[in-house]
Amino acid sequence: MIKYLKNDEIDTSKWDQCINKSFNGNPYALSWFLDLMHEGWNGLVENDYERVMPLTSGKKFGIPYLFQPYFAQQLGVFSTSKLSPEIVNSFIVAIPSLYKFVDIKLNSFNRPNLKNINLIPNKNHLLDLINDYPRIAEKYSGQTKRNLKKSTKSSLSLMKNIKPETVIDLFRENRGKTLGKWGDAQYNKLKQLMYSTVFKGKGIVYGVFTERNELCAGAFFLKSNNKLIFLFSGSNPVARANAAMTFLIDAVIKELSPSQLVLDFEGSNDPNLARFYKGFGAKEIEYFGLKMNRMNFPAKQMFSIYQRIKNR
Repeated sequence: MIKYLKNDEIDTSKWDQCINKSFNGNPYALSWFLDLMHEGWNGLVENDYERVMPLTSGKKFGIPYLFQPYFAQQLGVFSTSKLSPEIVNSFIVAIPSLYKFVDIKLNSFNRPNLKNINLIPNKNHLLDLINDYPRIAEKYSGQTKRNLKKSTKSSLSLMKNIKPETVIDLFRENRGKTLGKWGDAQYNKLKQLMYSTVFKGKGIVYGVFTERNELCAGAFFLKSNNKLIFLFSGSNPVARANAAMTFLIDAVIKELSPSQLVLDFEGSNDPNLARFYKGFGAKEIEYFGLKMNRMNFPAKQMFSIYQRIKNR
């Protein structure tokens, strides 16, 4: 039996136990991560937390809807036992009717086959670190190997445990200027997440410095549930010229292999980024976005127009 539980009704200890025992568990679905990224989240729970599904909601035009929180790539249904399309279907059907619009990301093990839902394919890239570094590095692409040679000639150095805000500032001053959707609220959430995970021993922040000791690239990794997630990074034009990000990722692979960890690159649908991740030998994995519009006309039309404008 699947039950809808509000935030204060959820046993977070049992919830986290389910996520950690799930064959498809990930840190985005843990209660502490959800508390940070989407305070007041609710959930669907089957039996005694055998399977769970986080529900992260908001309101637009006074209409309750479900959306994906920032910095949580994949949510959906998590299970400590088998997980068939029919089981995933049953959770989607159990989403309370009060949520008139659903726009969320499922995890790669969720394959619903219901009618009247819209599934949008997304790409992720994973690299198993079970082999030792030489075996992993020999499978690097020619371009990745050339970039490593370039970074070596640039006399770069790597520093671990730099301050989170230095990487955030690097991003804001460069690529962040092109992202109109990100504001102080999102950056503050990110900073809080980075400091919280570092405090828990689950977050690692790396920085790459030039021979003049100037930061040119940085990255934040989340280490949890047998995954090392490349969650956030920042770089400037100098880093693109000296291949600093290739240098950084290669150094992390060298440091943490061999291990039971899987390096999760968190994307990407962008062909250039996908090529960059595949250059390290990462395998492409598909996961789906789920969209449902359960509103009546004309509210359905108005919300569809809003979504198109928002996604331009």
